[in-house]
Amino acid sequence: MTGSTQTGIADERIKETSFIRKALIRPELGGIVGTIAVFTFFLLTAADSGMFNTQGILNWSVVSAQFMIIAVGACLLMIAGEFDLSVGSMIGFAGMLIAIFSVTLSWPVWVAILLTFAICIAIGALNGFIVIRTGLPSFIVTLAFLFILRGFTIFFPQTFERKTIIGGIKEAAEGDWLAPVFGGKIGGPIFTWLGDVGIIDVFERGTRAGEPVVDGIPMLIVWALGLVIFGHVLLTRTRFGNWIFAAGGDAEAARNSGVPVTKVKIQMFMFTAFCATVFATCQVMEFGSAGADRGLLKEFEAIIAVVIGGALLTGGYGSVIGAALGALIFGVVQQGLFFAGVESSLFRVFLGAILLGAVILNTYIRRLITGER
Repeated sequence: MTGSTQTGIADERIKETSFIRKALIRPELGGIVGTIAVFTFFLLTAADSGMFNTQGILNWSVVSAQFMIIAVGACLLMIAGEFDLSVGSMIGFAGMLIAIFSVTLSWPVWVAILLTFAICIAIGALNGFIVIRTGLPSFIVTLAFLFILRGFTIFFPQTFERKTIIGGIKEAAEGDWLAPVFGGKIGGPIFTWLGDVGIIDVFERGTRAGEPVVDGIPMLIVWALGLVIFGHVLLTRTRFGNWIFAAGGDAEAARNSGVPVTKVKIQMFMFTAFCATVFATCQVMEFGSAGADRGLLKEFEAIIAVVIGGALLTGGYGSVIGAALGALIFGVVQQGLFFAGVESSLFRVFLGAILLGAVILNTYIRRLITGER
């Protein structure tokens, strides 16, 4: 037996990678570090304000879940090498369609929801089709749809109702079989028991005396966790996930290797539209109304969450778990500033600062991966 085949003999052609370098090139690194830093900061500054009691945890969990839903779609699309700047407008547009179908036209809510999903996913497919067939940057194509969808979101309610806010959705949804899937809660008996044994807070007076302050987990949070799990498994455990990475890393090389790049990218645009519609449906079921201004700037918040989570703006690299952590950071900070007594407008300052820091970190990681100087 030759020395090159003996066990225990290192092959000089194989370059050993240190544990530190392996950790640095993980896409979730920025999200993990940011999450630890944010929770440590608010544990020190806002722990006594109720931020980490039952109601406080629910508040920032709901906000984080909102970011999380749209961040999952944005993450997979960015890894595939594309952007969708119409996400925020899609949220407002989808919510308005549900309101018009169910309230103005008096259709069953389940019909309104399913038809809205079909329309929005078709628009997502159209976005992808135009990008692929024309070769235009997805930034330009989806920027155009940002204005188109926002314009329709304002035009439709003014035409049908002579106003830009349509209410009455909760009343229309009473007894509907599909509405609770987006606007209901789960785990009510468990929270009642937790309140009875004193583990969580209960109302001390009023008509709800003795009832737990949190009476269930909103379906918004359930959808967020479900989409994160689905996205992570799809990306890391399936062949289609490998195609997503390949399409974003080098589309031409991927095509030459047999990857259906066109199919992958169009389906990722459709999935992003699906996530935006889930967000919109949960939102209108919670508030009982749809407004023409819903979803403003959500597309940028989704992209920032994904960048914080370690995705490269050039595509081909990223993590759904990292994007979820970026969304968690957003939710905790947005609510934490209130609990800490800090001016809420500084949240936008935080967004800009953390985006800049995340891009710098991701650039450094990219250079580590590629060996660039």
